[in-house]
Amino acid sequence: MDVAGLVAIDVHTHAEISKDGHRSLSPELFGASEEYFKAHGHRQPTIAETAAYYRERKMAAVVFTVDAEHATGHPRIANEEVAEGCAEHADVLIPFASVDPWKGRAGVREARRLVNDHGVRGFKFHPSIQGFSPNDPMAYPLYEAIEELGVPALFHTGQTGIGAGVPGGGGIRLRYSNPLLVDDVAVDFPELRIILAHPSFPWQDEALAVATHKPYVYIDLSGWSPKYFPPQLVRYANSLLKDKVLFGSDYPVITPDRWLSDFDKLEIKPEVRPKILKDNAARLLGLKENA
Repeated sequence: MDVAGLVAIDVHTHAEISKDGHRSLSPELFGASEEYFKAHGHRQPTIAETAAYYRERKMAAVVFTVDAEHATGHPRIANEEVAEGCAEHADVLIPFASVDPWKGRAGVREARRLVNDHGVRGFKFHPSIQGFSPNDPMAYPLYEAIEELGVPALFHTGQTGIGAGVPGGGGIRLRYSNPLLVDDVAVDFPELRIILAHPSFPWQDEALAVATHKPYVYIDLSGWSPKYFPPQLVRYANSLLKDKVLFGSDYPVITPDRWLSDFDKLEIKPEVRPKILKDNAARLLGLKENA
């Protein structure tokens, strides 16, 4: 990957559809997400289409799906398919995986295999959809393996558009995505690199507190247009967390074109912009020039 030639690294994009047309979410939850993001009828790009999109913009992207089979009963998109698709476009795509923590020791074995045999560079958790509290000891063997493998764990935090407006929220409990629950993970796994995904409404201050207190906790800015960022998030990104804040879009429901256009209007210091857009992610992910 020619890191020097990249304009930005998007650390938060989704593989929403498999090669055989299987969706990552049930129709009910997917429809709720579209409504929440006002992304009615948005295309679900293939991994190859995602690669072409980012290549055209001289950007790289982290790609993952969400494994929530235990809580939702909906079969996941195979992590191997995501990893193989990214490997075919390694100039612009970086594979993350998702393993449902309810899978226990089988999930731990899968995580090790995905990193060692398939080149996976990190793992995505969505506690609200997966139906678990991040500090539940049930998930600790999986975190231990990820820490030993030396790759990051990315946790959805804050409210989610998935299930929004569906009776009972589609069974999704928002409290599982409070970043203070991830603080326990950062304590118990002190070498684990953790990314708190999204402006963490309604727990933005909690996320900032965790990221400033724990040296290996980062924040990605995906899922919101920057024009809606809370002022304290912008202030911390410009100062105390300038080396720990990461560009993320939430593609395809939010495009990097829209995100970057609004980001240009934020009062971010000139020396901080390249850190947020690329440099912090390149360092966290261990990306090397022309590797």
